[in-house]
Amino acid sequence: MSNLRVAVDIGGTFTDICIMDETSGKVRVAKTSSTPDDPLQGAMNGLSAAKVDLKDVSLFSHGTTVATNALITRRLPPAAMVCTRGFRDVIEIRRANKEELWDTYDDVAPPYIRRRDRLVVSERIDHAGEIVEPLNEDDAREVARVLKKRGVESVAICLMNAFMNPVHEQRLREILAEEMPDADIITSSDTLPEIFEHERFSTTVVNSILSPVVGRYVQRMSAQLKEGGYGSDLLLLHSGGGVMTPATAQRFAGRLAGSGIAAGAIASRHIAMLCGYQNSIGLDMGGTSCDVSLVYGGESRVTKDWGIEFGHPIRFPSIEVLTIGAGGGSLAWIDDVGALHNGPQSAGADPGPACYSRGNEVPTNTDANVALGRLGTSLAGGNITLDGNAAKNAVKSCVAEPLGMTLEEASKSIVSVANANMADAVRLISISRGFDPRDFALVAFGGAGALHGVALAKELSIPTVIVPPNPGVTSALGCLLVDIRHDLAQSYLMPAGSADASNIEDKFSEMETEARVRLQAEGVAEKDMLLQRAIDMMYTGQWRSLSVSVGAPFTSVSDAVESFHRDHEREYAFRRDDANVDLFRLNLTAIGITQKAELQSHVKSGGTPTTSATRSVSFDEMDSPIDTPIYQHEDLSAGAAFSGPAIIEQLDSTTVIPPDVRVEVDEWLNIRIYVSEESK
Repeated sequence: MSNLRVAVDIGGTFTDICIMDETSGKVRVAKTSSTPDDPLQGAMNGLSAAKVDLKDVSLFSHGTTVATNALITRRLPPAAMVCTRGFRDVIEIRRANKEELWDTYDDVAPPYIRRRDRLVVSERIDHAGEIVEPLNEDDAREVARVLKKRGVESVAICLMNAFMNPVHEQRLREILAEEMPDADIITSSDTLPEIFEHERFSTTVVNSILSPVVGRYVQRMSAQLKEGGYGSDLLLLHSGGGVMTPATAQRFAGRLAGSGIAAGAIASRHIAMLCGYQNSIGLDMGGTSCDVSLVYGGESRVTKDWGIEFGHPIRFPSIEVLTIGAGGGSLAWIDDVGALHNGPQSAGADPGPACYSRGNEVPTNTDANVALGRLGTSLAGGNITLDGNAAKNAVKSCVAEPLGMTLEEASKSIVSVANANMADAVRLISISRGFDPRDFALVAFGGAGALHGVALAKELSIPTVIVPPNPGVTSALGCLLVDIRHDLAQSYLMPAGSADASNIEDKFSEMETEARVRLQAEGVAEKDMLLQRAIDMMYTGQWRSLSVSVGAPFTSVSDAVESFHRDHEREYAFRRDDANVDLFRLNLTAIGITQKAELQSHVKSGGTPTTSATRSVSFDEMDSPIDTPIYQHEDLSAGAAFSGPAIIEQLDSTTVIPPDVRVEVDEWLNIRIYVSEESK
């Protein structure tokens, strides 16, 4: 009988496996090294290490960095773009801005498709969707001939104003498909039917070039799972916080560019809500990076302003996650003026930190924590042995001696710089958005998150830290907590005073019909479909919009405008009731509700845990190391309570509890750390 739900999350350093028994709710985990040259091999190694029989698996969910890595490394298939004559350089001109405004020598990464592979056809549709110049089909067939000769595997069709009338893009796709039946042909009107040609073209290009990459990967994984006995669809986590089937993934491959980071944000929200916190900040610190997310009022923040590289936006809805180069493998280095830095460079999985003894001699955050005694001598349940002397030598030679510090001072400084970088990231996603961190709980997870969680909470005056029962594989757990999800949008450019509620209702109804077709194709029953509406609005003269949720049926434009004023005041601290409001876009989120993983609840037995092991550990609050009790997480029963100093070790992570900080283990075996006594 198939009774296992399995999730695999592939990170830059480790591949995490989470297995849940549907009958008992019991969760077990496994952790293996990632295989960057072939991520699928790392996933299959993890399943083997976890002794998973695929015949027993009822659901297999997967968060993958395949799409992200393809964009970063530019290991992309031969691709082309077809544009309206005169507009082939839109994705190169971009918005003419730079990430580093004052750096003359800072260049934006080049487009994913070279200029020689951006071809043009004659056609023109005006702003209202009226055909001004018909598509020149001779141009289209000549383009098809050239692209076929070049061996192009994917084509992005990006015609001006196609978001108002897609007829030319659709005909061009038909012509190219006749000549290039094996190529993936993606249109902008299907991918992102919105105004702003750069964002629309860029998203379509990303969607197009990733389609063959994702297609091949998904086909390989599906085949191997089927060979092992798995009989259901592979579900792939996408950036919007839902999952989709392989068929949909190949059509909207760009949505997988944020797959890996979304899983952690989803799990963080679930755990915080389980613990009774509507407001939470997720801190997912892994081997190479740190991902920060925010939940307010029980809802994750969603953005359309994101991308893997600056200047190349991906406008699919995505859970808002801020990523910085701060992980266990982030390198400590000194600049030309003698200032200490941490990251974004990383030792990665290979060679890894100096304590891995694989050839790296530059200290990392992991090495600093080993030198301070906060980390023991092994990781991943003993699969990775750490060399404490190698860690100390790296810190000493690269930081302590050049800066005239003791080994302990240098190690603390490395960790402090990493903490400062992460605290700044939390401020950006909270304070700069109008949220006070003191009103939130911090969910610290990832392989290294629990090492730094309390220090960050103290820095930001966050009262409570929650460490999940399996922090190192929490992102994998997130893959078991999501629904099938599609995000549809339609441009609707009109002053609110001129908008007709019945016309808007008709537009929403059209999108809902398409949404139901998509969900039905993925096996979702009508009773499990949830459709959520929203309208993007702005004050007249603005070009950035704000999404406002609306009900069904839609009957009042004025009520939507009032909601916009209210949401604008909360987001930006002001509202202008006397200003005109414009409608920009209609949005529909289509959710196919799936069975969720349920964490096993335990009866609280209380008491103070005992330990037979201690280790000399240096804490920020102490001038010298102190003997610190070492607990094994599996030995902590629900209801256990104690105070720091303490170190809690387990297969996938280590939690640092400074002196005089209160700890409780709840019924789901989350470690709740009360940084301020008022938070209990």
